Amino acid sequence: MCPSVRDWYAQWKLMLSKHNIGELLSRNYPLLAILIGVALLCLPIGPYQSRDAQLEFSVAKGVLKWGYPYLEIKGNFFDIPPLGFYTEALFFILFGSTMENGVALITLFGLASTVVVYKLGKEIYGKSTGLFAAVFFALAPWQLVLTRAFLIDAQCLFLSLVYLYFGILAIRKDSVKLALVSGIFFAAAFLTKQYAVFMLIPLLLLYVYRRPKNLKQILLQLGAFILPVMCATLLWYQVIMGKGLLYLVQHDDFRYLNSQVVPSYSFITTFLIDYGLGAFFVAAFVFSLMIGLLFWKRFSRQTIVFDLVCLVTILFILGLNMYLGVTLNLKVPYTSAIKYSYHSLPFFSLAAASLASKSASLLKLSKSISGKLKRVLLFSVGLIGLFLLVTPILDNMNTAHKLTRLPHLIFRVQPNQDIGYSFIALSQTSQTNALLAVQFFGFMIILSGLLWASRSFILEL
Repeated sequence: MCPSVRDWYAQWKLMLSKHNIGELLSRNYPLLAILIGVALLCLPIGPYQSRDAQLEFSVAKGVLKWGYPYLEIKGNFFDIPPLGFYTEALFFILFGSTMENGVALITLFGLASTVVVYKLGKEIYGKSTGLFAAVFFALAPWQLVLTRAFLIDAQCLFLSLVYLYFGILAIRKDSVKLALVSGIFFAAAFLTKQYAVFMLIPLLLLYVYRRPKNLKQILLQLGAFILPVMCATLLWYQVIMGKGLLYLVQHDDFRYLNSQVVPSYSFITTFLIDYGLGAFFVAAFVFSLMIGLLFWKRFSRQTIVFDLVCLVTILFILGLNMYLGVTLNLKVPYTSAIKYSYHSLPFFSLAAASLASKSASLLKLSKSISGKLKRVLLFSVGLIGLFLLVTPILDNMNTAHKLTRLPHLIFRVQPNQDIGYSFIALSQTSQTNALLAVQFFGFMIILSGLLWASRSFILEL
């Protein structure tokens, strides 16, 4: 047995000797419960069909037929990055080229994104926030629908979250190797969909906040991060396709103007409150930021900094979507807010879920602080925070149940008008009692995981 294998075996033997299987499951049960529960409740939802889903399915099959991302029938080149279609084509080779199999792959990417959101929340705010962020993210109608449709957006978001995670580790540990790993995932995300650039915003903000001073280290880290995406982009667009780098900005989405509707800047709030997140989710996000602002001395500096990072990132993504959809009057960014603003969802989830640690901190502080008025104020704010931590989860569980009974849905961007991104459910078997029972069981598993993770805090109350 070679030394590396021997060391690996010894480490696992030591771990298993110190912790039995029950203890290992207990430690990891909350996250496993969330993943298993979300997988079960997704079964009766969709799969969904849309015009984009049909096109992307044709392109994925075109890769199998032509070796390049061409439309299967016409043989025309599809004008978005290629990597996602090659991933889907490989999955089709292994499991069969059906829409249902394709949607199963997208659902797996959605579950993987949930894990990365948990890791980000744990790394930045703490374990409890990571768990609630994972649930907020996974149960948002926005996420549920996009992971039950054959669209590459979920792939891009997963790869973007991974490069963000490794980028944060690279900044904290001042590591060139981790910067290279982050850069490789950035290249993969960018060659899946160009929305990957949005994750550069939090990375840049955190890097500037850290204020690195070693010029050589700065150049090495930036070079390691940028080199993979430069090489991959040049290889695909310049060498293989011969179209040049300017092709990156020549997209049909920027050609068509709104002609049947007068766009309004409120389209983003309409989408978020009524469809994408839900009113309670938005309320939790706003209240979390307010707590952080009003009681900033009570929380760690890291918490407040990342609150601001989340806010700036969200404002940038939504602001750009508004600029494209309203100021430039472009039709696709306006009606497809569900896709153009998708990369903001993890930051909504992380900021809202930080209510877990913030509320717990304020409730504990209310027991020890002097002055009856201050105690009542802190206790009341903490209690409201807990209420807004739970209600979005229950509300979106109810929405998930409603989705199983809808043969058609549209994510409207204007009230009382059928303007927005629409889907058609391909299967009506989601209404059977057996699958609804499976979905209910999934809900219970998710709640059991959260209760198990919160048991010590509940006992203290």
